[in-house]
Amino acid sequence: MGAQEPQLIPVGSGSAARRIAVLHQPPAREGDPGLLWLIGLKSDMVSTKAEALAQWTAERGIGFTRLDYSGHGRSGGRFEDATLSDWLEESEAVFRQVTKGPQILVGSSTGAHVALLLLKRLVETAPDEAQRVRGLVLIAPAWDLTELMWSQFPEEARRDIVETGRWVRPSDYDPAGYVITRRFIEDGQRHLLKGAGFDPGRPVLVLQGVMDRDVPVEYARALREVLAGDWVRITEVADGEHRMSRPEDLEKLYALIAELL
Repeated sequence: MGAQEPQLIPVGSGSAARRIAVLHQPPAREGDPGLLWLIGLKSDMVSTKAEALAQWTAERGIGFTRLDYSGHGRSGGRFEDATLSDWLEESEAVFRQVTKGPQILVGSSTGAHVALLLLKRLVETAPDEAQRVRGLVLIAPAWDLTELMWSQFPEEARRDIVETGRWVRPSDYDPAGYVITRRFIEDGQRHLLKGAGFDPGRPVLVLQGVMDRDVPVEYARALREVLAGDWVRITEVADGEHRMSRPEDLEKLYALIAELL
């Protein structure tokens, strides 16, 4: 399947039905490991890091699967209608329907939170599927995403969300900004890791820029206390920012993935 021809996976039913765009590169040999790439907020599956990983995995015969959440890229739905629950459901559907054999979950920012939630759901509801997850590699992990966002919003934004149900958040990556809804924030309360006592049971390797303004380094460090067990290891990049897509950042990312392979 070429990069311009995504597979469309149906997810949900009735008014919640949507078609999720997926690109899947199988491993060179059946049963060999693969990566499931989980995108960041308002990103897409053909971003700089995703394309670099596609090339890196292809050169090594490693599988590589990626998707656009609903409201992103080539998937259906509107961004402002989507929630974390939707993106978790979509990611689980792709993991279970498209990937085979051992997998490493690789998530960037929001995708890191989705990766943790996906593992948690599999551990709780499908332990056989969970056993396929060798570990997680997380870039600038925005765990408990909606709590992090709410703490960073100005007071007028919080007021708009509570009183009108929506606020247009400015973005360095999108001049039009994007809508954050009260429904999105409230849904996030269903997916908080802090206090949940979740033990991932496998390595969680974090790549974090110290200069990151969206996910502060102190927030990433706190993941060690949020997850049970002694699984989290953080690689900090002194001059790294949020995107972590420079060649030297990518080399560090490849090295972390290679550890789990």
